[in-house]
Amino acid sequence: MVRDYAQSVDVIFGEGGLLSAQLQGKTIIVMSTLDPDTMNELGARVEEQGVKLIAAAVSGGASGAQAGTLSIMSSGAPGVVEACRPYFDAVGSNVFYYGPDPGNSQAAKLINNLILGINMNAVAEGLKLGAAYGLPETELVKLFAVSTADSWVARNWDVVSAWTAETALSVLLKDLVAAYNKGLKLNVTLPFNALSSSLLFDSMGKEPPAVGRA
Repeated sequence: MVRDYAQSVDVIFGEGGLLSAQLQGKTIIVMSTLDPDTMNELGARVEEQGVKLIAAAVSGGASGAQAGTLSIMSSGAPGVVEACRPYFDAVGSNVFYYGPDPGNSQAAKLINNLILGINMNAVAEGLKLGAAYGLPETELVKLFAVSTADSWVARNWDVVSAWTAETALSVLLKDLVAAYNKGLKLNVTLPFNALSSSLLFDSMGKEPPAVGRA
């Protein structure tokens, strides 16, 4: 599991990469979050080498990985995915299958993170209004967790609110932008995703990373 497409290509095709080990007939599982179309292209390139590739994007973060409770979004040839099920069960508590195309796993992950981003903005906005009234944040968060405002974000706000601009928030923003671009390509309007992308760092009270800024 690496961060992006360039790292995935390097690990698979680069000098000393996986394909240098003569893996004909073996299976490569890509657990990174990539663009769906790019994942399909990567799968085709790998299979040209006589190697199988399936995708298994994950949700749950570092804490889920350590606890073995990740949610795993798999896609690829059904028989190959099923054969890899024991590996998924070792690190995850929920495994989902989204069809034969490797990119479908990535589409599911983008959709999941689209909703995550919207939820984060909603919780942060509610807490801002609460602060204006002088309400204790911890009591509001407890309320959210047992009321109609409940969400994974609300129940894990202590963790989510500590995400940094350089790491988790930047990765999430990458996925929100990717989802927005896919919406444009597929003519699917995603106005809340667009808004949450624009407001993510401000809502979380973080400065965007300096890289690439004027």
